[in-house]
Amino acid sequence: MRILITGGAGFIGSALIRHLLNHTEHQVLNLDKLTYAGNLESLVSVAEHPRYSFLQADIADSVAVGTALNAFQPDAIMHLAAESHVDRSIDGPAAFIQTNIVGTYALLEATRSYWSQLDAVRQAAFRFHHISTDEVYGDLHGVDDLFSETTPYAPSSPYSASKAASDHLVRAWQRTYGLPVLLTNCSNNYGPYHFPEKLIPLVILNALDGKPLPVYGNGQQVRDWLYVEDHARALLTVVSEGKVGETYNIGGHNEQKNLHVVESICALLDELAPRQSGSYKEQISFVSDRPGHDLRYAIDASKIERELGWKPTETFASGLRKTVRWYLDNLDWCRRVQDGSYQRERLGAL
Repeated sequence: MRILITGGAGFIGSALIRHLLNHTEHQVLNLDKLTYAGNLESLVSVAEHPRYSFLQADIADSVAVGTALNAFQPDAIMHLAAESHVDRSIDGPAAFIQTNIVGTYALLEATRSYWSQLDAVRQAAFRFHHISTDEVYGDLHGVDDLFSETTPYAPSSPYSASKAASDHLVRAWQRTYGLPVLLTNCSNNYGPYHFPEKLIPLVILNALDGKPLPVYGNGQQVRDWLYVEDHARALLTVVSEGKVGETYNIGGHNEQKNLHVVESICALLDELAPRQSGSYKEQISFVSDRPGHDLRYAIDASKIERELGWKPTETFASGLRKTVRWYLDNLDWCRRVQDGSYQRERLGAL
């Protein structure tokens, strides 16, 4: 299969590409704009792979995307390109509207033009896989339930609203034009190569630098954590075996309170890279909560397990240990990907 991946230099996209090249025979074209969070450093290990190629382009550039589609002739598109940080969307929502909504629209139209010119056999086999987030469902605060594929959308932030809009666009292009689409909505990803604006890498690096470890509010917000390499396996399963028009929720079965996540990282660092005295927990600092902060997300991933046979292999404890150890072993990567546009400062505080 020839797979075009948008946003392949990002956190999830690069994990997917490494998985495809290391464990399958698929051809991969990585189309990425290379924003601050997209970095080819994450793909050094496969950069010279004979089945891999890279094109720097914006998904909103219809001409560039159309040219790439006609040249590469993909059998599937896996769309991961997105602005993805909630705090950053609060400070500057315009980029999220442009990339996540306008960009997805432009990509859908370029794809429809390409797909319509394929022969009937290739049209039927083609897949457009849109990768989204559980944040489109809103907040489970006060509800003892899980997000399912039929949970109504109720996004809270500019980021989640932009992703909800892109989900609706993808479904509309299937319903109206017959484009063969698949959708996945995932829980919080973590693991190696994560840009250090997100909670887990931010805490690891701040701890090592002796800086405060910011915990929003009282730290009781709950997230379901999904190890990124488990997610990569799930995405390949869906694009290969999923039913056209269906949505599959992908979760790690690992609900954790934010404060517990931070304390767990501190405990691992106390073991693997101890301070001269005391515990890293002494650096924990409670800060004002994020505006509109959802209290709980939790994914029901039973559909993908039941219908496609996927389930996560990492527990939160095993995945977090691998993640902390990776950052300790790859501090040079962290320094290289931080180009000055983000220095682990607080965003989205209003």
